[in-house]
Amino acid sequence: MYKILIISLLFLGQAFAQDKPNVIYILADDLGYGDLGCYGQTILKTPHLDALAKNGMRFTRNYSGSTVCAPSRCTLLTGRHTGSSTIRGNGAALLKSTDFTIADLFKDAGYVTGNFGKWGIGHPPPADNPNKHGFDEFFGYVNMYHAHNFYPEFLIHNGKEVKLRNVTKDHFKDQSIEKKGRGVSKEKLDYAPDIIRDKMLNFIDENNDKPFFLLYTPNTPHANNEGNKWRRGMEVPHFDKFDKEDWPVEEKGFAKMILDLDNDIKNITDQLKKHKLLDNTLIIFSSDNGPHQEGLHEVDFFDSNGLKRGLKRDLFEGGVRVPMIAHWPGKVPAGIVNNSIVAFQDLMPTLAELLKVSAPKNDGTSMLPKLLGKTMNDINRTLYWEFGERGGKQGILKGNIKLIRYFGKNTRLELYDVDKDPQEKNNIITEFPELADSLLKKMISMTDSQNHFGK
Repeated sequence: MYKILIISLLFLGQAFAQDKPNVIYILADDLGYGDLGCYGQTILKTPHLDALAKNGMRFTRNYSGSTVCAPSRCTLLTGRHTGSSTIRGNGAALLKSTDFTIADLFKDAGYVTGNFGKWGIGHPPPADNPNKHGFDEFFGYVNMYHAHNFYPEFLIHNGKEVKLRNVTKDHFKDQSIEKKGRGVSKEKLDYAPDIIRDKMLNFIDENNDKPFFLLYTPNTPHANNEGNKWRRGMEVPHFDKFDKEDWPVEEKGFAKMILDLDNDIKNITDQLKKHKLLDNTLIIFSSDNGPHQEGLHEVDFFDSNGLKRGLKRDLFEGGVRVPMIAHWPGKVPAGIVNNSIVAFQDLMPTLAELLKVSAPKNDGTSMLPKLLGKTMNDINRTLYWEFGERGGKQGILKGNIKLIRYFGKNTRLELYDVDKDPQEKNNIITEFPELADSLLKKMISMTDSQNHFGK
């Protein structure tokens, strides 16, 4: 009798879980638009990501929240672009207690939530920052600068340090929360990305009988900026099949990181298949901003920006246009290349519509119709960015037209048609001064900044 009751309760629990789709969002770190085979990469092979795109939907005009990690991740989690978000750069700023995140959204809908990898939202965040913003479980790096170190002395699990066997050489003398853990290891035993991956896969195992939201944020292919002088900016345990390539060591390391990311897709889909969850799981893959040129990695070595102009810290397409693949068997049409304009701020309203729950006011537009195959007219879709480094700049995109405004010593305006001129070589502002003026007015209206932005 009791055995029958237990079996019945288990069956009902599984049926309840199946009513709610699981969601896995995978966010690579500094991965360029051109780093994947399905986006034109010809040297490095990414068969599992390519298969995900073939069996799902590949977006060609997905835009990150910013051109560096902290503000971009803030936009992804809160649905607010950098004209209204709490965090707008990699400097000192933290999420407010009132900031509502997509993890909070899932919690309201009865999901278990987990983030594994690099948090990096604001600086310097307290160790329990992810748990304070909606995540039941967090494992990885909370501080974005700590995440430079691939062989750190510790990682963070739910606000507590987990000691590893590595010994870091050249610590910063200042080991305050701002700089704790940064450096390059001299004793390298525990490769953090491997440990984080195992914890992430275990989260799927442990929560296969309930609806879950998994945010997987590996710190690759970011560089260890502190490792440049030892040529350890792209540090990996081994170079795998790239060991015999006649490439600089940092490019072999970069290639191995891309290989690991691709294998992550196989590991995740295999885990979902094991629990018969693949058909009930929406998987989205993207990157937080354009490709870096750090750790001695060269953007042009593998055409990481897909021949688009710019890279990380630019508001050209190479800095903010990033890959996005969506996969959900039977829901997201297979084999579709979607040219619709979508952006990180769209995730909040998309998930709210998917989960049938309310989201606070945000700057996004639900892309659920696009994910389900509906063609959208984006001629008037408008996106905004502001970025304070290097004198400061703003960008606005309306349809195919982008205006970039520079501050500092070289104050100027540049206007581009990113459809006719995908490499943004031809500044057409003298041909269309009225268009530039209207976009400038719109740009000013889209920021609440009290500094030089918008004045």
